[in-house]
Amino acid sequence: MQTQQSFADHAGVGTLYLVPTPIGNLQDMTFRAVDTLKAVDLIAAEDTRNTQKLLNHFEITTKQISFHEHNTQERIPQFIEKLQQGLDIAQVSDAGMPSISDPGTELVAACVARGLTVVPLPGANAGLTALIASGLVPQPFYFYGFLSRKKQEQKAELTALTQRQETVIIYESPFRVAKTLANLATVCEPSRQIVACRELTKRYEEFARGTLAEMIDWSQNHQLKGEFVLLISGNPNEPVAATTDELAELPLKAQVEALITAGDKPNAAIKAIAKRRQLQRQVVYNAFHELNNEE
Repeated sequence: MQTQQSFADHAGVGTLYLVPTPIGNLQDMTFRAVDTLKAVDLIAAEDTRNTQKLLNHFEITTKQISFHEHNTQERIPQFIEKLQQGLDIAQVSDAGMPSISDPGTELVAACVARGLTVVPLPGANAGLTALIASGLVPQPFYFYGFLSRKKQEQKAELTALTQRQETVIIYESPFRVAKTLANLATVCEPSRQIVACRELTKRYEEFARGTLAEMIDWSQNHQLKGEFVLLISGNPNEPVAATTDELAELPLKAQVEALITAGDKPNAAIKAIAKRRQLQRQVVYNAFHELNNEE
C-alpha cells in the first residue's frame, strides 16, 4: 500500500513531472506546462532536436537530456539518482502524453517503486481528441495504440478487437493505413463503421467517416499523409471468441495477445493457450515474454 500527496513538502527529494506536448498545434500547450518546463532542473525528452523547437518557441532554456526506447535502461538509474538528490525532472514525448505509445512507463514504475513523487499534467492526446469528434459512441471506449506490423499477428489483434463492444482506438502510420483497413476487412463485416482521423489540430486536419467498405475505397484513392487515428465502432453483437483452429495458426505470443485483447488477464491467457496447445505453462510464458526463441 502506498499513498502520494503530490504537492506536499518532499524534504529535499525531487519530483518527476509528466508533461504533455502539443500533437500539432503549438497553441495547445498549457500555461502550466510551460511554467513547469521552465521551473524544473532537467527535461527528459524523447527527441531533443524536436523538443528544442518547442522550447525555443516558448523561450524555455532548461537543459535537456535524451530519453527514448533505446536508452531506457541506461537513463532510468541516472534519473532516479538525480531525483533522490533533489532535482526536479520533466519528462516529455515528441507529441501528446508521455507513456501513451511513447517512452515513460518504465521510468514512472521505477519512481513509484522507490516512493518518489510522480505528478501528471493534463494535456493533448490524439486518441481522445479523435474520439470526441468521431461521431461514434465515446463511452465506453478501448484504447489499443499501435498494431503489430506483421500481417498474421495484426490479423489476430484485429480479430479480437472487432469482437469488442466498445469503440476501439488504434494509432497507425500513413504508410500502413490502407493495408490495415484491408486486413481488417478479412475479419470484420464491410458494414462496420470506421473513422479515420489525420493531421489532428493542424491546418489539414481531416475526418473520414463511413463503412469499412467505403473507407477501404477512400484509402486506396487518396494520398494519405500525417499520423492517423483509426476508430472502429463497437460490435453490437455478443463477442465470439476466436476458435482454437484460428489461434493455432499464429505464433504463441500472438495467441496469448489475442486472448488478452479479447479481455483475458495475461496469466489467464497464458494458462488457456498452454492447455489448448498441450504445452507446459512455462513454455507459453517464455514465448509471450520473449525469454527464449522456442515455442
